[in-house]
Amino acid sequence: MKSDPTSRFRLRGKERLEKLVELSARLRDRRRSRVLRFFGVRRSVGLVMLAGLIALRILDPAPLEDMRLRSFDFYQVLNPRIPTAQKPAIIVDIDEDSLRTLGQWPWPRTLVADLIEKLNGLGAAVVAFDILFPEQDRLSPSLAVQSFRNVDEETKAKLRNLPSNDEVLAGVIKRSRVVLGQSGILQTTAPAASAPQTGIATRGPDPGAFLVTFPGLLRNVPVLEDAAAGRGLLTIKNERDGIVRRVPLVVKTGGIVAPALTLDMLRVVTQSGAVLINADAAGVRSVAVRGLEIPTDSSGQLWIHFGPHDPIRYVSAKDLIEGRVPPDRIAGKLVLIGTSAVGLLDIKTTPLDPAIPGVEIHAQILETVLSRAVLSHPNWANVAELAIALVAGLTLSLLAPAIGAGTLLALFAAIALIVTGLSWYLFTTGGILLDVSFPLLASFLIYVTLEFIGYMREQKDRRRIRSAFGQYLSPALVEQLAQSPEKLVLGGEARIMTVMFSDVRSFTTISESYKHDPQGLTQLMNRFLTPMTNAIIERKGTIDKYMGDAIMAFWNAPIDDADHEVNACHAATDMLWRVDALNLEREAEAHASGQPFIPIEIGIGINTGSCVVGNMGSDLRFDYSVLGDPVNVASRLEGRSKAYGTPIIVGTATAQKAAGEFATLELDLITVKGKTEPERIYTILGGADVAASAEFRELSELNAAMLDCYRKRDWSGALDALHLCRRASNHFGLDEIYNLYLARIQSFQEKGPPDGWDGVFAVETK
Repeated sequence: MKSDPTSRFRLRGKERLEKLVELSARLRDRRRSRVLRFFGVRRSVGLVMLAGLIALRILDPAPLEDMRLRSFDFYQVLNPRIPTAQKPAIIVDIDEDSLRTLGQWPWPRTLVADLIEKLNGLGAAVVAFDILFPEQDRLSPSLAVQSFRNVDEETKAKLRNLPSNDEVLAGVIKRSRVVLGQSGILQTTAPAASAPQTGIATRGPDPGAFLVTFPGLLRNVPVLEDAAAGRGLLTIKNERDGIVRRVPLVVKTGGIVAPALTLDMLRVVTQSGAVLINADAAGVRSVAVRGLEIPTDSSGQLWIHFGPHDPIRYVSAKDLIEGRVPPDRIAGKLVLIGTSAVGLLDIKTTPLDPAIPGVEIHAQILETVLSRAVLSHPNWANVAELAIALVAGLTLSLLAPAIGAGTLLALFAAIALIVTGLSWYLFTTGGILLDVSFPLLASFLIYVTLEFIGYMREQKDRRRIRSAFGQYLSPALVEQLAQSPEKLVLGGEARIMTVMFSDVRSFTTISESYKHDPQGLTQLMNRFLTPMTNAIIERKGTIDKYMGDAIMAFWNAPIDDADHEVNACHAATDMLWRVDALNLEREAEAHASGQPFIPIEIGIGINTGSCVVGNMGSDLRFDYSVLGDPVNVASRLEGRSKAYGTPIIVGTATAQKAAGEFATLELDLITVKGKTEPERIYTILGGADVAASAEFRELSELNAAMLDCYRKRDWSGALDALHLCRRASNHFGLDEIYNLYLARIQSFQEKGPPDGWDGVFAVETK
């Protein structure tokens, strides 16, 4: 069978296609990985929270609405409406004094008719009742006669023929401009076809679906309703928390659309034929009568801009009946007849007052409308509130990982200030209610969550730092580094540092005494290394490593230490003190057990210079350590401490910084093995008190003179000074040093120094 010569090319093409698909998948994964890295945990959590909060605001559960209403209350408390001096609405108050004088409620409607006659005589523009008259007056002659006893039939017949109190009141109402109150009720009532209704006109779609609705309508007795110039609902709808903030200006009740009591008062006084309802697809926008348009919310409710309670709005019904009310209090005013008597149970709560008569709310509605101080929460405000929350949440979520906690707090504060300022400006200049509670709540929740995530991540980083440096530093320095991780530079950093080496002299002899008790040697080393370590870390030192009985430590890394030279010297002197204390304990223990006692003696070398510090090692194991020539010199100085017979030897740079706080005495000018440049070395004989003593000053001067003669090859002068130094150093234990110089001088006197000798001693051993 012949093979197809193109098959291998088709196969190659297939392989190429598979490669392209594989590469495309890799690129997608890479892009996805970059996207995931960009968003990260904090951004992702912030965006998810924001989406959930926006969805919650769209659902608008009751707690969110309550929070929004409370924020609007707070604005009114801060900036209440200031009533005008000439109040357009007056309340005729059936108060406690009126009830005591004129009798209990309900009064005879003839007395109510007298009230209207008095108001007409004083020039009231319109009179409205925040009171219902749903039943016939039981004090009408034809009804009252039924309860009379010992009255002859002739008298009863005459009484039955008298006009009813309702007819008397209706006659007065018909001659006046009176608006009667009606009430929406929860029981369903059938529409009354013959009952008079206020004309309702609409512009836009049918508003019925948006209006506050009551199944039934409680009317007044027909004779009164037929006589009245208007009828309006006196029903005041409390919010869920019992506070009155909004009042429906048009209501769907008992199968009809009816105006509120105050709106029909305005219709009557402006001689409008009907009330106009302006609506759009989102709901009601406003209601209007001739020359006056009133903005509402989408359900036709008016946000009342309350002013403080003012008794000047009230006129006592008793004073009106008795003719003690001046005409200027009533003339041209919109008059509301209502009650402040507690027993009649018409007390309401507003954002400004915990308890005011319900009739005053109607008066405040009229004042709000006529002074053009109406508040509004327009339909676009909901969209604006969502948009503000969205922008604020996005800003915090996207910027949080890139900025610090302080900057994030400042950003949140700026957002809160801008949003609150915008809302306050709209409220004070245009009466527009823009909710800041939800945007601020959403921003705050996102801010707190992002800060918490950042805090947890920071704590994780701190735990990592504590774990990494717990073996190197004191707990205090580890905590400082964990609190300020920016101070840490890993991977190698050049800086001026002070390095210390310490070692136990004659450790072999000590260890041999424990050759049958290795556990005892371990315990001894732990007893020794613990106080040595504490002395170092209490002076801000970092333990580099333990090498059997030896310790290597350094200062000024990873935490900055401006006094690293002095701190290293303090640590060295403290180590000597702690070794002495340990030896005293061990000596007492040895005497008590009858064991031989071998004291622990240590040598310490300290040097300062430029080093490299960082993580050193392999991929599998590394240590935070220090490298550099000063490290080698410090090790060599420790090795020379035994030869000079002094426990501490420090280099030039260390001694210069420690001078004044320590009694430093120059020992020699040497070159250590592997170096050609000489190093001036010193010992430490005590602290600042020793340095200030006359004995040390004398010794220091004699020592300097001896070294000067020695380096000038003045051997006799050097010997004379040396003898003086011995006497002056009785309290300082420097015999080993001066024995060393005595041997050198005598050798040079006999053989002479080598060619080119310049006073520098070359150390040939480590």
